[in-house]
Amino acid sequence: MPGLAPLLELDGALARITLRRARLANRLELGDLQTLRDQLDQINQREEVRVLLLAGEGRHFCSGFNITAVPGVDAAGLFEQLANAWEAARPITIAKIQGGVYGGATDLALACDFRLGVSACEMFVPAARLGLHFYQGGLERYVTRLGVSWAKRILLAGQTLAAEDMLSSGFLDQLLPDSAALELAGDALAERLLAMAPLALLGMKKHLNAFARGALDVSALRSDIAVASASQDLAEGVAAWREKRVPDFTGR
Repeated sequence: MPGLAPLLELDGALARITLRRARLANRLELGDLQTLRDQLDQINQREEVRVLLLAGEGRHFCSGFNITAVPGVDAAGLFEQLANAWEAARPITIAKIQGGVYGGATDLALACDFRLGVSACEMFVPAARLGLHFYQGGLERYVTRLGVSWAKRILLAGQTLAAEDMLSSGFLDQLLPDSAALELAGDALAERLLAMAPLALLGMKKHLNAFARGALDVSALRSDIAVASASQDLAEGVAAWREKRVPDFTGR
C-alpha cells in the first residue's frame, strides 16, 4: 500500500492528524478509515485536547476513498460513520485544505467546524458519474452547511468548484494566498480557540451542530448552560474582563 497511514500528534490541548499519501493525493484506503476512527476515539478520551487540526501532505488535501476498493465494500457506510464521528468530535476541528478535495473527503471536511483553504483549492464529487448514491449524513451536511442550491450544483450537476466558489458557497471559512499563509492562519485560529473557556466553547459546538441537524436536546442544552453558569471559568472570565487581563481558564 503506497504511502503511510494517517499520523496523530498530541501536544497538550492541541491534536494534529496528517494524511500522508501525498503521491496519491492523500487517497484514503480501507484501513485508513478505521485508523482515523481510532485516532478520533483516542482524542475524544483526552479531556485536555480542545482543538484538532486535520491536514494533508503534498499538493492536495484528500481525494476521498480508493474507488477500486468500492466493489464489495460498503464505502458509503464506512465514510458516513467516519464523517458523522468527526462532526461529533468533542474538540473543535479545523481542516487545512491546501489543494484538491474530492468525493467523500469533501464531507469529511464539511464535518469539521472550520475549513481554511488556499487559491490552489478545488473540489468536486463524482458520485453521480459513478452511480454512487451519496449517504444520508453527507447529504444532510451539504444542505445544512451550504444550502440546497449549492448541494445540487455539486452533487447532482457534478460541478467543480474553484477556490473562490468554495469560499462563496461557505465551504471555506477563509481563503489564504498560499500554503505558508494557510499554516499561519491555522495556527492562529487554533490559538484563538484554545484561549476560550472550554466548558462554553465545547458545549456550544455540540449544541450548534444539533441545531443544524434539527436534533437539539433541550434538556442537555439547559444542563450545559447551568454547568457553565456555575463554573469557576465564568467567574474568572468576568474578573479578567473587568481587570483587562488575559483569563486563565481551567475547564471547571
